[in-house]
Amino acid sequence: MRMSPRTATLSLVLGAAALAGGCGDGDETPSSALPDAPAALRLASPSFDDGAALPKRFTCDGEGVSPPLAVSDPPAKTRELALVVEDPDADGFVHWMMLRIPPETALIGEGRVPRGAVEIENGFGDRGWGGPCPPEGDEPHRYVFAMYALDAPLGLKKDPSPDEVHEALAEHALARGTLRGRFGR
Repeated sequence: MRMSPRTATLSLVLGAAALAGGCGDGDETPSSALPDAPAALRLASPSFDDGAALPKRFTCDGEGVSPPLAVSDPPAKTRELALVVEDPDADGFVHWMMLRIPPETALIGEGRVPRGAVEIENGFGDRGWGGPCPPEGDEPHRYVFAMYALDAPLGLKKDPSPDEVHEALAEHALARGTLRGRFGR
């Protein structure tokens, strides 16, 4: 199908706007950085080391399955856990938000969600893990996995925005553990 020059230009402009916004619904990036917490817990993955490249199977160039995550040392007063995965090289684009994770969770299996946990819409407009997919030719992007131990359930509405999640985490975080991965295409 042949496009007129005007249609081709409009398609390019709309495509560029979608890429600039992260290809989501416009509400996928928080206006603030991930909140800190007064204490630390441990977050690791049996599939990649902190700061290392993410294996391809967890990305848009692979199966796009979520990586396994191991959690340890949450404070004794932890009522629930929450996970946020963001790309700071894309204005904090959200790849995964999971709330209401049971406090006794020690391992989140590959492609799994703990019983009772709730996945929030990511920057792609889907619920669940959105595998990293930076533009081809970019320097590898960094992906920050942040697990929070919370002193109380967050009590958020059904579809909270990233900013609402950040604000609630800042209010209820007892501890935070981070794991960083990289991926480039």
